[in-house]
Amino acid sequence: MAGAQRTIIINAPVEKCWSVISDYERYPEFLPEVKKIRTLNRRGAEVDVQYEAEVVKIIKYTVHMKEEGPKKLSWSFIDGEFMKDNKGGWVLEDAGNGTTKATYNIAVEVGMLVPKTIVNALVDTQLPKLLENFKKRIEAQK
Repeated sequence: MAGAQRTIIINAPVEKCWSVISDYERYPEFLPEVKKIRTLNRRGAEVDVQYEAEVVKIIKYTVHMKEEGPKKLSWSFIDGEFMKDNKGGWVLEDAGNGTTKATYNIAVEVGMLVPKTIVNALVDTQLPKLLENFKKRIEAQK
């Protein structure tokens, strides 16, 4: 399974970061690869999120989110195209002076028809862009 973890400092308090990270249906507004989001089956702090994302081509997949706001969000794979597994999450920590240390981790396993080099390259190049897009969105919020 290809995986990665990255940490970024965001110039905003934890609660502000949480409000953007947990607002799944707005992801297409600032994540160019996310074309469509649907939330399903909300049960308190758990919800299923159905993605339509462009990763080389448009793929659809659904993950189960578990919210432990405002500090932790994790997900596990339900189903999807080309993927066998997708799990990961966010950990938000107060870094002082109104800033947040945000750590994102992801592990993805794909079907046999997708070369591992492509998956590794996507994780390595897309992850920094994803974090930067979240940072810009959070810091732009008033």
